[in-house]
Amino acid sequence: DDGSTFQYNNSFGGYWVYDPANPLNESARAQANSPPISQLWKWGDDQIFGVNLGGWLTLEPFISPALYQPFEPDAVDEWTLSEHIQTRDGNLNAIEDHYKTFITEEDFAMIAAAGLNWVRIPLPYWAIETYPGEPFLARTSWTYFLKAIGWARKYGLRINLDLHAVPGSQNGWNHSGKSGSINFLNGVMGVANAQRTLDYIRILAEFISQEEYRNVVPFFGIINEPGTGMNNFPKSSIQAFYAEAYRIIRNAGGVGTGHGPVISIHEAYFGLGGWPGFLTGADRLALDQHTYLVFQDQIQQPVTAFPTVPCESWSANTEASLNAFGLTGAGEWSFAINDCGLYVNAVGMGTRYEGTMDGKPRTGDCAPWIDYTTWDQSTKDSLRGLGLSSMDSLRDSFFWTWRIGESTRGRVEAPFWSYKLAIQEGWAPANPRDSAGQCAKLGSTVNGYVPGSLQSWQVGGAGAGTVPSLDSYPWPPTEIGGV
Repeated sequence: DDGSTFQYNNSFGGYWVYDPANPLNESARAQANSPPISQLWKWGDDQIFGVNLGGWLTLEPFISPALYQPFEPDAVDEWTLSEHIQTRDGNLNAIEDHYKTFITEEDFAMIAAAGLNWVRIPLPYWAIETYPGEPFLARTSWTYFLKAIGWARKYGLRINLDLHAVPGSQNGWNHSGKSGSINFLNGVMGVANAQRTLDYIRILAEFISQEEYRNVVPFFGIINEPGTGMNNFPKSSIQAFYAEAYRIIRNAGGVGTGHGPVISIHEAYFGLGGWPGFLTGADRLALDQHTYLVFQDQIQQPVTAFPTVPCESWSANTEASLNAFGLTGAGEWSFAINDCGLYVNAVGMGTRYEGTMDGKPRTGDCAPWIDYTTWDQSTKDSLRGLGLSSMDSLRDSFFWTWRIGESTRGRVEAPFWSYKLAIQEGWAPANPRDSAGQCAKLGSTVNGYVPGSLQSWQVGGAGAGTVPSLDSYPWPPTEIGGV
């Protein structure tokens, strides 16, 4: 788009396709062992090696710190950032400039060349519209999501569309758009904001279910990290929301293979074990977990001990969920072995690692973990091993995130979180498929799921869409939080 050029080198047998006479050509493939877009993905058989495009269309302080630093400590989320940029510039052009430059076509080419075959794209509700009083840049990021669809089609990548920020904030964290109070399924506006979210889910579902998009965007994460299991609103309310979203999406795209996307629901902090039996018979309903090691007590062991941690932490639970619930994966994981990094926890927050947050005891100094130029080969090898173990234990997974932007000091200050940097500096897996059997090689806990063993109805085949329990979850819900 900007007239620049680059050379595409893919050592995995992938190839790009762009046909001006047929711009919807779907014959490109990311790698030789990933099916071209024109072929249906075999859920539970084909494996997702994915990466998030976090912080691109939904801004986060630790991913794009240079946008936030001029307003420190007052800009803490996209809401307050937008207010401050509007006051400074009289417009929000700086945010669109970020959309234009943070992720480009070359990134999609690099992702395919890295052996990855999917991208997860966090999208905020203001891509569609805003209401009066909401300061976000409205109806603009949608243009760049459309560009992403074209680039993904060109390089054979599939998209997991993730509704990352919803009206009222579903968790009170900065990546929901507005940190602080939760007004989704909670409080006097809780149902109204949830209904508004469902309206946006319908719009997105109708769009991606169209013939020209459904093969490129066959996966829809309907809400990111709702804060139910943290006692903000009852489980019955998020179950009702999920059930209503399921009705809406299947009504938009139909039932069965090739009709509308897989519907991904987050485990909402009840754990994978809290969901078997929910909407049994549902057509292509997937369960999402976000597997991080650092947002709790810090693990006090040397970096060389970390490669087995994903196997021990996630293999058994993921296998159990694949067998008991059905489609299960991880929408987010990272190389992080501690919570060091600029704004990783939030603007103005300290770190658990240094004992400056949540009353946690000090574990160590963050400085060497922020300056990746000091990491020796053993550290890089250990982080690579952690990555391979994560992919093996989680099976279908998306790294968080592709790129961390430089701070105003001109360097990446949250290096654990950038797959692009990991490739450049040598701690990313050279081939993600080398992860097969990694946990077994380490003598650790194995995810013993057998590809192709999901039941027919779970993957859009016979019996899909026959959900006897669906009427047990009426909408609106019978109870919400905070009232």
